[in-house]
Amino acid sequence: MLRTFTIVDPEVHTESLVQDGALVEAGSLLAIVTGSARSLLAAERVALNLLGQLSGVATATRELVDQIAGTSAILVDTRKTVPGLRALQKASVQAGGGQNHRMGLYDAVLIKDNHIAVAGSPEAAVKQARDAVGPGTSIEIEVESTEQLEAAIAAGADIVMLDNMSVNEMREAVLITDGRCRTEASGGITIATVREVAKTGVDMISVGWITHSAPALDVALDLEYLGPESI
Repeated sequence: MLRTFTIVDPEVHTESLVQDGALVEAGSLLAIVTGSARSLLAAERVALNLLGQLSGVATATRELVDQIAGTSAILVDTRKTVPGLRALQKASVQAGGGQNHRMGLYDAVLIKDNHIAVAGSPEAAVKQARDAVGPGTSIEIEVESTEQLEAAIAAGADIVMLDNMSVNEMREAVLITDGRCRTEASGGITIATVREVAKTGVDMISVGWITHSAPALDVALDLEYLGPESI
């Protein structure tokens, strides 16, 4: 956020008063920026929009992370990010105590239902993906039933996504998987349900709304007159 001011005017002086990921109370002073009023006002709205949105992502992440404390599950984000803000939003997820899933299509493979339909079966989809990316790239596949789960594991998937399953179905899937690959719960997970999901024993819980729909925090810039030279 502070970089916004120095992009507008390199002469603006910035001072951050809190660390990324710090818990702050309402009304806390977060940073001080000093420079000409013209420069500060030119950068104000973009800076505040960024800070409010990214702080909202970190806050939403922290609330979910706190809910699953004491379980073995980790909270991860998705690629459902605001266009142009992926790197910043994923950094905000980390600041909130979560972890990043894949950054894009280049660093891991995620096989969804449409991919399976085109390939013909989970086994064929995993094989085609493995032939394309080699052994060093993680392959994850979405499954919706125990039959698909067994097929995905047998095909050598590294991660299985338990998509929109009930808590009981997830618990059964974790037992069937038995450590043969990692498990990820996904789909419709909220602050009210995330702990029960975590208690099923899944390795990861992915939540898209912490980036694409997190409520922005209310932040403001209050100017203080420092003399004619500040105009």
